[in-house]
Amino acid sequence: MYDLPSEFPEEPGLPDVFHDLQPQLLSRTLRLRAYGRDRYFTASDLNIYYDVYHPIWHKRPDWFLAVDVPPLYDGQDLRSSYVVWQEGESPFVIIELLSPGTQAEDLGRFGEEQSPETTDAAPASRDSRNGNGNGNDLISAPPNNRANRVTPPGKLEAYERYLRVPHYFVYSRYTGQLRYFKLLGGLYQEQPLNDENPIAWIADLGIGLGIWEGEFEGIQARWLRWCDRAGNWFLTDTEENAEQATQERQAKEQVEAQLLEVEAQLLEAARNLLATGMTLEQVAQLLNLSESQRQSMQADPTLDIPD
Repeated sequence: MYDLPSEFPEEPGLPDVFHDLQPQLLSRTLRLRAYGRDRYFTASDLNIYYDVYHPIWHKRPDWFLAVDVPPLYDGQDLRSSYVVWQEGESPFVIIELLSPGTQAEDLGRFGEEQSPETTDAAPASRDSRNGNGNGNDLISAPPNNRANRVTPPGKLEAYERYLRVPHYFVYSRYTGQLRYFKLLGGLYQEQPLNDENPIAWIADLGIGLGIWEGEFEGIQARWLRWCDRAGNWFLTDTEENAEQATQERQAKEQVEAQLLEVEAQLLEAARNLLATGMTLEQVAQLLNLSESQRQSMQADPTLDIPD
């Protein structure tokens, strides 16, 4: 990680503000019950170096999640890139946000006008997740002369055949379409989503990804957001704090309303007792009134208090 470049001047920057805000929302609403915060890493627009035989080859996803790795590199440093053969784990989820300049590469053979993709790099010998977890499967003998390949693969091919990313999503903010590609038998197969409520359920993570229409950072849009099995959206830290403040305010208002109701009941009881000819001192003793309550009733012009 310390030797490979984290920036490439020839690569364009972010195409729009959406590409900056959307990854933030993804990271801030991610909830993984099976993984503590010390066992996963998320990043956006960070170089992923994926082939030890071509160490300069890299891809830069808009957002990705890697599990069974610490948030800090080697447990102690902020990452400037993600080097798969050192980390020992490929990303588990990758999300690309479509733009006109990247759509063809992001979709590969799944693009409407794309022909089936060909490659001289056959699938490596590993399961559909991340191999045995120690990174040895990432540096085994190159299949089908991978080491002799001259041109780097496109994104789809790299994610599918090199990194073996189990869950790959692409989303277009222009059309509002979310597409989900799942690695099955070593190849991506597109999974059907409900057009009316497109939520993709990732069973091995126990989390869903869907399209939420709302305001984030002051901008109203259709955003990708994580949810539970029932489709309930997970909150950001800001939303959780706001919800907690609302609950505390409502609880306070409820207590105040109950106190006012008690005061009203005491006043009514005192009024009835005073009407029988009892003195205020007798009423205060009977109702166990405090001194301040007794003085308040004594000053109340609506009460007919005997001399």
